[in-house]
Amino acid sequence: MFKNIINGVKAYFGTFKLISKLGLWKYFTIPILISIVTGLSFVALAYFFSDNLGAVIAKIWPWEWGSETFATISTYIGGLLILVIGLILYKHIVMALSAPFMSPVSEKVEAHLLGETNHAHRNTSFSQQLSRGIRINVRNLFRELLFMIPLIILSFIPVIGILFTILIFLIQAYYIGFGNMDYTMERHFSYKESIQFVRKNRGTAIGNGIVFVLMLFIPILGFIITLPISVVAASTETVKILKEKGLIELKKPSKEVSKIDA
Repeated sequence: MFKNIINGVKAYFGTFKLISKLGLWKYFTIPILISIVTGLSFVALAYFFSDNLGAVIAKIWPWEWGSETFATISTYIGGLLILVIGLILYKHIVMALSAPFMSPVSEKVEAHLLGETNHAHRNTSFSQQLSRGIRINVRNLFRELLFMIPLIILSFIPVIGILFTILIFLIQAYYIGFGNMDYTMERHFSYKESIQFVRKNRGTAIGNGIVFVLMLFIPILGFIITLPISVVAASTETVKILKEKGLIELKKPSKEVSKIDA
């Protein structure tokens, strides 16, 4: 799996060049707008409501001594919790609502990499792509929260908490990569088949998601470039896997062409 994680990360190399070559930037206008609005909304929530959540957390401390210090710490903890939960919600909201715009991007990347194929793609409408995007991301959101809530609590344990923090990071990365890969799988697999495919290639999903999460920490610019780059990276690596495993039937040259070449 480690090798697949590396491949998922390496797929980001050359994405800017490929986006420009295929003229894909025009497809990212609305998804980038969705990303910026959603991201800034959660940052604002953390800023305005960290005090309120901190006051609730501060009530856990029953003693007079150290109460002011704990109240101050609780404010930061409250803001951090909002940002962590906001990050979880952010990526699923953005990926779900961007599905109808990202699917054509993935299709163009696939056509560029493979040319014409004999594979029968699933033809889906805008509403069907949006519906599937919402379904996939709602499913992933609930599963992610199931793991994340106890891990967030355990991450506050001194020393060993760092291990749970790393697990939180990897779980987030996995479900991000899952969503990005599904823009390609949507044309080839059913909902259940896609889930099975990602489970078999979870390393690729994690590698894609790792870079996604790290890029989000780039101020402002992270909300703009992260989704376009990660989708193109996921598309190139997913198509590569489909080709290697013979899940896409490449178009064979005609006999006439073969004779001429001979």
